[in-house]
Amino acid sequence: MVTEKQHIANELIPILEQVSDPEIPVLSIMDMGVVRTAVIENNIVKVQITPTYSGCPAMDVIGDDIKAALKEAGYDSEVELILSPAWTTDWITPRGRKALEDYGIAAPLNAEADIDVLLHGKRLVKCPQCGSTNTRLVSQFGSTACKAQFQCDDCQEPFDYFKCLK
Repeated sequence: MVTEKQHIANELIPILEQVSDPEIPVLSIMDMGVVRTAVIENNIVKVQITPTYSGCPAMDVIGDDIKAALKEAGYDSEVELILSPAWTTDWITPRGRKALEDYGIAAPLNAEADIDVLLHGKRLVKCPQCGSTNTRLVSQFGSTACKAQFQCDDCQEPFDYFKCLK
């Protein structure tokens, strides 16, 4: 899904959709919404990407993977990291949210609900295994900085929750 803030040449979309997020391989960088622009200028593809957070260690890998995918498709490219506007979980596509849940990671809630869950212990996060919201926060920090660790009190399965970022 391309938002109005993105400008991506149509012929580049299928190539970029093949580049996976290295930390969550079931998601493409397009589904994550990290690609802001991808245009062809003077036979060079210029791509701008925004990190999910400013210290994200995956951005170098993503940049290299973009260059490799474009090279395989016959394009020379330049990748630029941009920090503004800051990435938000609102940029994750509906297909990306479903892929997260199918992979076992609860998709982000909205900002208000996220605060209720992470700071006030409300049981709003849906277990990706059984669908119950009888879940609880185990740790503010999950397998990566952008996730929190939860456990379902119905099926007893632990799972990551992708924190809402605005």
